[in-house]
Amino acid sequence: MIIYTHNDCLLKDNGSHHPERKERLNSILESIRGIKEYKIDFKEPILAEMKTISLVHPIAHINNIFSLIPKKGLINVEKEPYADTILCPNSKNAILRSCGAGISAADDIIKNDNKKIFCAVRPPGHHAETVRANGFCFINNVAVTARYLQKIYNLNKIAIIDFDVHHGNGTQEIFYKDESIVYGSIHEYPLFPGTGSKVENGIGNIFNAPIKSGTCGKNYLKIFENQILSPINKFKPEIILISAGFDAHKRDPLANINLESSDFFEITKMIVELSNIHCKGRVISFLEGGYDLIALTEGIKEHLNALNSI
Repeated sequence: MIIYTHNDCLLKDNGSHHPERKERLNSILESIRGIKEYKIDFKEPILAEMKTISLVHPIAHINNIFSLIPKKGLINVEKEPYADTILCPNSKNAILRSCGAGISAADDIIKNDNKKIFCAVRPPGHHAETVRANGFCFINNVAVTARYLQKIYNLNKIAIIDFDVHHGNGTQEIFYKDESIVYGSIHEYPLFPGTGSKVENGIGNIFNAPIKSGTCGKNYLKIFENQILSPINKFKPEIILISAGFDAHKRDPLANINLESSDFFEITKMIVELSNIHCKGRVISFLEGGYDLIALTEGIKEHLNALNSI
């Protein structure tokens, strides 16, 4: 199992009491280092280059974000009521490493025929739209990786599966009218960011499965299989990218879905089985949300166990 991560991602500071904090990544890495059942290979990602990021985000937009980075203290890049997407003096390299993890993973999975890679990075990315940073996200890591795979390795059909409890409005917006990319998201609805209804279906390439507050694991898995995996199976992707959020856990403070830690094994197992049918087993997974440290570390272990098991 290959894990891409970097110390730069630990230097991103969002201030006290912010849910997206460095302790999330610290606890994940500590948990992963405790895995003895199989070999973990930690690798450091590159700093993403502007020409690669510009496959998704205009360079002027990214330069504007970086121009706002303070020399000291913190600055919000959004207006109220969502003024929680924050820049600190160490933001630039954290953002570029997080994006670079996907690029490094893409090179690794294609050139070296590695099958399953997890990017343990922050800040997350799936809320970042083409020209809008929001929801703790600045660059859409999974979207840039998808475009990179298409441009550099000529992959024609890519599936992005998002099981973060919040809808990935950024990923949906970027690929809303792109028949070469399918995006499937299962998420609590209504909940931030307010998008992700079933009628938002792009050109038939967007599959949203909004679920109600209180949904349990059994019902979640059934909906996930029928409304997300079934249409993606018909699409027959060449690789699967995962926006892996662990905030649908019953312990998470920012949502109201009642998954157990073991449910993340079942979710991931179903994705891996699909990848084995269509993608030669190729999966790149990106850390997104998950804000209770116990739930996060348990969920990550289940996720990695499933990625490694088949």
